[in-house]
This record gives sequence, C-alpha cells and structure tokens, in this order.
Amino acid sequence: MSHPAPDSGPSHPTTRVLAMLELLQAHHRITGTELAARLGVDERTVRRYAARLDDLGVPVVADRGRYGGYRLMPGYKLPPLMLTDDEAAAVVLGLIAGRRLGLPGQATESALAKVQRVLPTALRDRVQALRDTLGFTLPARDAAAPSTGAVLTLAAAVRERRRVRLRYRSWQGADSERDLDPYGLVFHSGRWYVTGHDHRSGEVRTFRVDRIASADPGTATYDIPAGIDPVQHVTRSLAGVPYAHEVEVLLETTLDQARRRIPATVATLTETDGGVVMTTRAEHLDGMARMLAGLGWPFVIRRPAELREHLRALARSLDEQAAR
Repeated sequence: MSHPAPDSGPSHPTTRVLAMLELLQAHHRITGTELAARLGVDERTVRRYAARLDDLGVPVVADRGRYGGYRLMPGYKLPPLMLTDDEAAAVVLGLIAGRRLGLPGQATESALAKVQRVLPTALRDRVQALRDTLGFTLPARDAAAPSTGAVLTLAAAVRERRRVRLRYRSWQGADSERDLDPYGLVFHSGRWYVTGHDHRSGEVRTFRVDRIASADPGTATYDIPAGIDPVQHVTRSLAGVPYAHEVEVLLETTLDQARRRIPATVATLTETDGGVVMTTRAEHLDGMARMLAGLGWPFVIRRPAELREHLRALARSLDEQAAR
C-alpha cells in the first residue's frame, strides 16, 4: 500500500492526514511548522489533522516549549511497515553492512531475519544472492559491539544534557564507577565511543561504549562547552592510547604523503629535517614492523631498539618465502 507524496499537488484531506501519519512514523518529533510546510497547509490545519488521527485511534502527542512539536505516543504499535522494493533492499543492505561496522550483532541479525521474511519472494531471492556473494575488506567487529541499551541511553543523555552514572571496565580490566556529562557519541573504525566530562578525573575523557556495563541517567544537567568537537577529541585521544611500546621512527617522506597513508588515530606526525617523525604506541612490535615495511619509504628507527630485531625477523621470513 502506498500513498501520494505530500508535495504532489492538490490532494484529498484524508490523503494529507495519512501523509502526516507517515511523517510522524519517520520522525521521533517534528514541529508544526515543518509539518505544515511538508503537507502544504497551515499550522491550524495541522492541529486539525492531529485531532483527526486521534479520533482514528492513533494517539498524537503535541509537546509545547522550545523542543516542542508533534510525535506519536511512545509504545503505540503502528500497522506493519510497508516498504517499496528499493526501500526494503536499502534496509537489508544497511543491516548487512552495519553488522560488519559494529552494530549490535544479535539485534542486527534478528532485524535482518524479520525484514527478509516479509520480502516478496523475487526480491528475497535477489537479496539472498547479494548476501551470499558480497565480500568485505573490513573484518567483522561483532566482539566489540556495544549493547543497544547503552547506545540509546547515551544518545538521549547527550540530547537532554543529562548526567549519567557509568559502570566501566578499562582496557586493563579494572572496573570503576563514574559520573559522565556526555558531549557526543562517535562511531570510528568499527567501534562506538562516548566523549564527555568525567567527574572522577575532572577531565574530558573518551570511553569505549562496548566496555560500559551499565549507563544510568540521573537528574543533574549540564551545558556542553563552546568549541567542543567530539569527533576531533576521540581521534586525538585514540592516537595516544597507552600500549606496551612507545615507537618513534623518522620516515624519509613528506608530511603530505605521510598524512595520506597514516591516519591521525594511528600516530602523531611531525615534520622535521630529513622527513617526518612518526610517534605512536604499539601493543605488538611485529605488527609495527609489518606496517613500516608496507609504507614503502626509507626510515630510521629511533625507539625502541627491540623493533629492529622484529624487522630483521620479518626480512628473514620474506626471504624464505621468496626462495620457495
């Protein structure tokens, strides 16, 4: 079942009421002004349409204030969602890709199964063919998927500027409880992060959401300082994540070339005489040796000295492979 687009010209009021229902389905909250513009009517008519939907058993809530607007009553169950073939295919593709990128694995699988069950046979077969043949260069990150509840709680806390109490496990396995004023959620390289003011340390900190055991909103509120960029803060903080080995290497290349190959989250790059100094931390030096070899530029190891032996071991292994 489909309905004419709201802006497709003059239409019967009933069609506009149904179009308003579709807009309410698609938005958590939408202002009366935006509804009026999308439907091609005035705001008084929007109020009349909301009352008409309520008469039909569709509870529409009108919120007042700065963040006011119209929304469907939470928990109201709408009839089954009707999608065109293109929309259904887009949903399935998004779920397939999302599973690789770090969306919660169990929820993604169950949603994918439900959508596929209601697809028309011909489209279901085509989508299944895509699932069977699609390849990814990015490895799956199911192990790092956070709970849906934590993601939604943190997102609501950011929007409402509400402090949350976190139970968190660090990369070292230490458990802690802390109060956080979250500034934003960031999805980066297959993982979810939240950044904000941590009252335990008194600093702006970044936390991996999959390591959050629980997130409980409190009553205290806060303001986000001007100039805060959660994405920038997360990428900078990840570049300084503590690992076992501090690495400093002089790369004989230009700063522009180095930036194209080495993300800011991997290392700090500083232009100097003779090239670029790459400063980073590594958990495993054999992986760092492979990275340096793969860059393809001449380089000089400054620290740690143990990295040299890992490079020699890599060279011996490559020499053995070349001789096979």
